[in-house]
Amino acid sequence: MDLWVAIAGFGVGIVVGLTGMGGGALMTPLLVLVFGVAPLSAVSSDLVASAIMKPFGGAVHMRRGTVDKRLVLWLCAGSIPAAFGGVFIAKAVDAEGMSQVIQSLLGGALLLAASGLVLKAWFGLRDQARAAADPSLREVVEGTLKPVSVRIIPTVLVGAVGGLVVGVTSVGSGSLIVIALMALYPALRPQQLVGTDLVQAVPLVGAAALAHLLFGDFQLALTVALVIGAVPGVLLGAAVSSRAPGGLIRAALTVVLTASGLKLLGADTVVVGYATGALVLLIPAVWVLARRHHGLPLRTAQIPAARAPEVPAEQVHAA
Repeated sequence: MDLWVAIAGFGVGIVVGLTGMGGGALMTPLLVLVFGVAPLSAVSSDLVASAIMKPFGGAVHMRRGTVDKRLVLWLCAGSIPAAFGGVFIAKAVDAEGMSQVIQSLLGGALLLAASGLVLKAWFGLRDQARAAADPSLREVVEGTLKPVSVRIIPTVLVGAVGGLVVGVTSVGSGSLIVIALMALYPALRPQQLVGTDLVQAVPLVGAAALAHLLFGDFQLALTVALVIGAVPGVLLGAAVSSRAPGGLIRAALTVVLTASGLKLLGADTVVVGYATGALVLLIPAVWVLARRHHGLPLRTAQIPAARAPEVPAEQVHAA
């Protein structure tokens, strides 16, 4: 077993648990470019490792109540059969050419999604400033998780497209679905977005992994090293994301979306590293400047939870 592969798996597991995405977009290029693994072996082993890793992160979010089970059901209705189909399509046509086209399109979509997160955060700060000036505008308490109205047909189609892409490239079980969920359900909280995406990815990646076990180039030693590192990583990341403030998760999503998008578009690993480091340094500074621009304090005041009225001890004894 390669210790460095396990360490890489731990790092990617943290990213997946924290953001619900980035597993295939980060791990597959790492295996190919850094560890010299053959592309088909990297795809097959990465998918099998993800099928083992993601249930751990999904279980954390299930316990925290940050999963919309109806969305998971309808996404899986489209993604599971499409994941099998993607593997067979890759065998029947020029898989390498199709993979390059899909990865380029997905890379562009990830960069657009990162830009959308930045704009959403900006408008969110504007709304907070308005609510601070006029308390009657405060309709939703930060942290309140509400169910959304499910749009069945678009959700099934999103699952089908995501499953097809995963079957061909191993990329997209998190990235593509996160983008689509953000567009279809803007009312989803970041915790719900991550939790729902992690849980729906379990059967999706499982279906694609089974197909690659049968028709791919699965390597046991490589997969074991990935799993040993990724499982504790995804548990740690999921535990943080299920409790972390929405702004922290949005910042992490922005970094992972940008890094994954650049890598899928063919950027050099060094360029991706510099871009990621720059974002990590710039995001806190930009956040401070944006809050000052909108006249907001740097720390958001916590709204105390409602408490039940205290019952006098005499009444308790009388009852």
